[in-house]
Amino acid sequence: FSAGWFLCIMLPHMRSRLSRRDFLKFSLLGLGSLAARPVFATPDDLDGMDIARVAIRQISVHSQPNEESRILFQLYRDELAHIYYEVESEHGPGYNPYWYRVWGWYIHRASTQRVRPYLNPVAGSIREGGQLGEITVPYSQALLFRSERTGWETLYRLYYGSTHWVMSVDEGPDGGPWYRLKDELLEIEYHVPAQHVRLIPDEEFAPLSPDVPAHLKRIEISIARQEVVAFERDQEVFRTRISSGLPYKPEGMIPWDTPKGSFNIYSKMPSKHMGDGRLTGNPEDYELPGVPWTCFFEETGVAFHGTYWHTDFGRPRSHGCINMTNEDAKWIFRWTTPVSAPTTIEQTGYGTQVIVY
Repeated sequence: FSAGWFLCIMLPHMRSRLSRRDFLKFSLLGLGSLAARPVFATPDDLDGMDIARVAIRQISVHSQPNEESRILFQLYRDELAHIYYEVESEHGPGYNPYWYRVWGWYIHRASTQRVRPYLNPVAGSIREGGQLGEITVPYSQALLFRSERTGWETLYRLYYGSTHWVMSVDEGPDGGPWYRLKDELLEIEYHVPAQHVRLIPDEEFAPLSPDVPAHLKRIEISIARQEVVAFERDQEVFRTRISSGLPYKPEGMIPWDTPKGSFNIYSKMPSKHMGDGRLTGNPEDYELPGVPWTCFFEETGVAFHGTYWHTDFGRPRSHGCINMTNEDAKWIFRWTTPVSAPTTIEQTGYGTQVIVY
């Protein structure tokens, strides 16, 4: 094992014995050692750098890119592994036959998140009303300031690619600049190190194909093929694999399968907290703060959105929503109507048609 590998594997278990300042320092050191050179400078310095973050309770490390091969050990939630390259395995699984070579072993990519981490310049100020920001490190530990007496409290981990409303630049618990973030669901505010967040420029909200009349755009979702296809008039302009809702009905709850029929996008939120609204900070809770590029199209809350908790597109996996990569969800967000401005937390209106079959 390299020093970087050891730090990234062991940090989650060491965290209780480190101060928050030491934890941040050693977290950055560990990630830097993975590349055997300084990592957190600019995005250009990360050329060729890939990291897999474990996104569920645990995954198996195999001797070969094959689920039937020998299991060597387990990696646990939020542990990190350097990706040397990706393998398309003849052993599948068929819908997602991709494995990562990590050190001398292999992990299937389904329950990981691929991360290209970097730090960001800190803004001198944040515009009135807030700016959307994106996490650019494997995860950033959010802290909630309760009072002068109780100090800072550990809250959620905010994951790579998740988006959050940045309200101001404040002094953090380590004396450095931290961004104050606002949670749109719970109406609370908490902080993360400012360098962990990329402020998203206004041009990344600009509508795509604005010259095409809104009524001539439509999206079709095939549950059988696990695909989304977008059309302008009758010409296909976009296609991607997705994960739709699972065929499951919890007792007394809304079924998880994605409803079929014809709908229209009615609400768009570039950052959405999905979950039960608990403040425990337990990563095993069903809490998904900062789900990116969310477009609701069905009255029970079914939406297109980015996904930072798996890379398993091609089979049903959600509670009803259409899971997509963050990049694909952002494309849908920009291409569809109603058009959302960079300062708008939620844009409502009668928008693009969505057909599910």
